[in-house]
Amino acid sequence: MLNDDVCYATLANQVRLHAEFRDALMLKYPDLEDEVLTETLEGLTDLNEILAALIRSALDDEALVAALSTRLGEMKARLDRLSQRAKTKRSLVLNAMNKAELKRLIAAEFTVSVRAAPPTLEVIEAARIPQDYWKPQPAKLDRQRLIQELKAGAAIAGAQLGPRTSQLSVRVK
Repeated sequence: MLNDDVCYATLANQVRLHAEFRDALMLKYPDLEDEVLTETLEGLTDLNEILAALIRSALDDEALVAALSTRLGEMKARLDRLSQRAKTKRSLVLNAMNKAELKRLIAAEFTVSVRAAPPTLEVIEAARIPQDYWKPQPAKLDRQRLIQELKAGAAIAGAQLGPRTSQLSVRVK
């Protein structure tokens, strides 16, 4: 397909033509059957072909999204493996240097030193820690529960179900 701006302009033009032809046909032939009207309009405009092309393009984009999502997952797993491998190697060097009582290793491109690490926090019993050390977390709206209860007929202050809208359903199997 051409660039998006051309496609959107063409689509808008075809939708306008389709509506004009439909209105003119309905005015001239008020008893026209839906099937005859639909077939006539298909022959007068390219709207159906443009809509089908847009859906094909959307399906292609969705396939790319799925493939990239899978690839990102694989790359994340590889990142995790490489990160763990680097940590393991550093740990091996630290243990070996400690056992050999080496405090420093000098190489052409780096210097490695063994030094005392700062103390780490160990939480022994979280319930006994004073409230001053806790960060409050913002409340998060449970949208799914709200929807379920509103659908079940509950009246909940500050929320309601919105009006029904139309949505597109595309079956490919």
